[in-house]
Parts: sequence; C-alpha cells; structure tokens
Amino acid sequence: MGSNGLIDTVKSKAQVWLTDSYDEETRAQVQAMLDNEDSTELIESFYKDLEFGTGGLRGIMGTGTNRMNKYTVGAATQGLSNYLKKEFENLDQIKVVIGHDCRNNSRKFAEISADIFSANGIKVYLFDDLRPTPEVSYAIRKLGCQSGVILTASHNPKEYNGYKAYWDDGAQMITPHDKNTIAEVNKIRNASEIKFKGNKDLIEIIGKEIDDQYIKDLTTISLSKEAIRRHHDLKIVYTPIHGTGVRLVPAALRAFGFTNIINVPEQDVVSGDFPTVISPNPEEPAALALAVAKAKETDAELVLASDPDADRVGAAVKNEAGEWILLNGNQTALLFVYYLITRWKELGKIKGQEYIVKTIVSTETIRTIAELNGVEMYDVYTGFKWIADVMKKNEGKKSYIGGGEESYGFLCEDFVRDKDAVSACAILAEMTAWAKDQGLSLYQLLLQIYVKYGYSKEEGISVVKKGKSGAEEIEAMMKHYRENPLTEIAGSKVTLMHDYTSLKGYSFLDNETITLDMPTTSNVLQYFTEDRTKVSIRPSGTEPKIKFYCEVHFPVKSLEDIPEAEEKAKEKINQIKQSLGI
Repeated sequence: MGSNGLIDTVKSKAQVWLTDSYDEETRAQVQAMLDNEDSTELIESFYKDLEFGTGGLRGIMGTGTNRMNKYTVGAATQGLSNYLKKEFENLDQIKVVIGHDCRNNSRKFAEISADIFSANGIKVYLFDDLRPTPEVSYAIRKLGCQSGVILTASHNPKEYNGYKAYWDDGAQMITPHDKNTIAEVNKIRNASEIKFKGNKDLIEIIGKEIDDQYIKDLTTISLSKEAIRRHHDLKIVYTPIHGTGVRLVPAALRAFGFTNIINVPEQDVVSGDFPTVISPNPEEPAALALAVAKAKETDAELVLASDPDADRVGAAVKNEAGEWILLNGNQTALLFVYYLITRWKELGKIKGQEYIVKTIVSTETIRTIAELNGVEMYDVYTGFKWIADVMKKNEGKKSYIGGGEESYGFLCEDFVRDKDAVSACAILAEMTAWAKDQGLSLYQLLLQIYVKYGYSKEEGISVVKKGKSGAEEIEAMMKHYRENPLTEIAGSKVTLMHDYTSLKGYSFLDNETITLDMPTTSNVLQYFTEDRTKVSIRPSGTEPKIKFYCEVHFPVKSLEDIPEAEEKAKEKINQIKQSLGI
C-alpha cells in the first residue's frame, strides 16, 4: 500500500472514532490527530488493530485502534463475550475471573471489562485489588470458570498496558479459541456494538479467600521442609519492582517457613510509573540494583525479584569471590529442573511417567538433565500457553514436574497454568536452604550442575525496531535469513536447520528434509552446528523487536575448568554476533 493509500485508510478508520458512540475526550484527541500536519501519530494509532500475540493484547496506552484504551479493551471483551456465549451456550451460567496489575489504567480497564461481561449475562469474579497473573490462572480453575482476563503488560515500559485472555483450563488461549475470539472482535466495527452498561448483580468481588487457598496449595509443592526448618532464618531480599508481588510473595515465603524476609521499601510502593527503574524487567540489572544494595547492606544470601504482574522471577546470588551476580533465565531454569528432578528421585516420586517442558529457545542442557535422569522432555514454542497445552494433553496420564523458558518464567505446580513468580520465589528460597544443607551456596550448586551435565552459556540479543517502519524492517530481516540460509556460524558448520514457519527442517548431515512435529506454525528460524552451538531467530510477539538467541557448549571435567570455558564461550558468542551481522 502506498503512502497515500495508507493515509486514506487510517483517516477512514479515525473518522469512525468521531461519531457519538465515542466519548467527547476521545473524539477531541482523534480530531487533533487528523488536524495535525504531521500524520505520524495518526498512522501509529490507527494503521492496524491490536491483535493477540504470545502474550495476548498488548500495546501503548492512548487513542486509536492500535492503542490500549477503553474501546480496544471494550471490543476485546465484547468479542470474547460473544465467543463464550457461542462456545458455552448450554451452560446455565458462564463465569469469568478478572484481575489486574499495578499499571496505570489497569483497574479502570478491569472494571470496564467486568461491566461488559456482566452486561452480556456473564458472571464475573473481580479481584478487589491488584493480584499476580498466576493467581488469576489459579482462580479460573478453582472457581470453575470458562475464561478469565488479567490487565497487564508484564515487564513492558510504563506506557504499555495489556489484556491477557485465558480459557477454562486456566491457560492463555491458543488455537482455535484465540483466533475465534479475534474473529468475533474484528466483527465489532463501532463502539455502539459494545455493551458498556454493567449488571452489578453479576459482579462478585473476590480477594483474601482466594489468596489464602492459593498460598495453602502452593505449600503442598514444597520438597525440602526439613532443610527449611534448619535454615528458616536464611536472609532473603525480595523486591516486587512496584508490582503485584508485594501482596503474595512475602506471604508465600513465610508460609513455606522462611522468617527473615528483607524488603526494599522504595520498590514496595505500588506504582504504574515504576519510579525507581527505567524498565520494570527482572532481566535488567538496573531493576535489581536497589535489591542488591540492600543485600550487601544486610549480608543476605539470596535476592529475589518479580516483574509487575509477578509471573517472571529474577534472582541474584553471591559468587565465589563474594560478588553479587544476576542469574539469567536459562540458569534459573537449569536450577529448577535439576532441583525438582533430584528431589523427586530422592523422595521416590519418579515412577516412569514424569515429564518436564521447555521452550525451543531455552538451553539444551535442560534436555541433557532430563534424558540422563530418565525424565521425558517436551520442546514447545515461546509463550507459556504452549507449556500449558502440554500439561492439558497429559492431564491424568503423566506427572508434571516443572516447566520453564529462558525469559525468566517457570512453573513448579500443576494447578496453575501460567508462569508463576510466587511459587518460583518460594522454591528458589527452598533450593537455597537445600543447597546449604550440602555446604553449597546457590551459585556453587549451579557450578556443580555444569560439571555434571556440561557447561553452557546463553545470550539473547534484541534488536528494537519501533512502529510501522520497524515492523516492516523486522519482516525484511526474517525474509533475508530465509532466502540466505546460514551454512556456517562462527566457524562451525550448520548441521541442522529448523524453519517453524513451514514446519520443515533440513539435515545437512543426511541431506534430507524433515518435518517438525509442532501444533501450529511460528515465525522462528533455528540453526544447530557441529560444535553444539544453537542459534534461534524470532520476532517478539509482544514487543517491537527481533530476538536472537545464542547458545554455546564446552565440556568441563571439574570446577577448575569453568573459568576457561566461560572465556571461550564469551569469545564464541562474539563470533556468532559477527556471523549474524548484529
């Protein structure tokens, strides 16, 4: 579409927002965009409609079809209502749960959603205040609901908000439900079709009783109660980074038996402006800086952090030199998988039907741990809904040990179907107590895993490309990689390539095309080389960026070999970046 065609299209879409179906403030904002000689804001606000990605509906807050506002949230809720009424037409009462995080407008959007669901005759359980995302997943299952929504943009910057939709299993929607919901949403072309006037008789406020049940159920997954009793006063610094974790993570740690939880007062302040950080992302060292400073001040042994909706966990530990280092998502996943499998075996819980799940871009060392311990492993796409899909298919047949992804998400329990920082924080603390029983710190435990299963280093590189032009650049980059497939990466020959868009792969060793067994397609390219290097390339489903995941392996025979392996790995990853031109 040419520039004139695009302008005509966005103006046509914007004109709809000038009708009486939209409030006066919205109409004024749209008119100002139309009157502005610079059409950039108009284009960015209306050039497309927000769509469900790996994290649901997510975007910058503002006016327009490509923005998070009462009308895009309203259309999503009306569309979901329409779909629920079709899918569950035989039920006397359809029920949903609604939660929200700390973000600006999250409570407002949650209440608007509650009104719309109830106006459509759907029973709503609305949390009384902000709550972690995993608790919404838990409540859907606990209350026997058909769907649920949480208003959150996870770890995105403060200008974002989002709308995550769940199905009756407590998991984020996948095909066909996500596509069918979007089809219903797309039928709504005007705000007049959205039922904004709620039915208060169908809205029930929930809170503490669900919190108490959730935490009580979480304590059932504890595997090392004796170790906790011995080390209950372990010094743990925890920060919610201004988010929902402030409500339940300290409570869960106490319920597990930990008595020495140290807060970071500046970050206990609930705020959608995230005043102490640039980005409320536990992947970012700056987000944990205050917590690490508190740990140094108090001589703590563990730092834990959760993102604004408390589904992703970050951790910092002391290394051999007593310096605080941040664990990355692959390292925490390794620790979880190793600890859970080890304890399940020690407790006699391994019967031959157990499994773990990881995402295709997460470290292959997880596979090694699983295989050498006789535990089945599933590889799934990025997005926790795919882990939940495996759990659903295996329910009643196999036993779920745990599952996670490199992007700081892990799930230790099977009664929640989304990543859970509340349980992850508790199990990381428990793991620290268990390691202490063996005379090890958590960092030393990680080194022991490397010696036993091989050293691996992973690094993610994100290239940000904002707006419409950025989306086009990302598309062109993926096209280039497909049309010019890599045959060598950092001096090592490519032996296997996977293209999840076509669900085809190619083995260079056998000179044959292979079919990839996945539930649907995904815009991901993946390469494996002779020296066990793995490189994955994918556009983000929730942010304006293209992501490169690099993983390298080096054998180590003892702890003394690890520093050399670390240096070789850093050098290798730099060579990979050069090979990829990033």
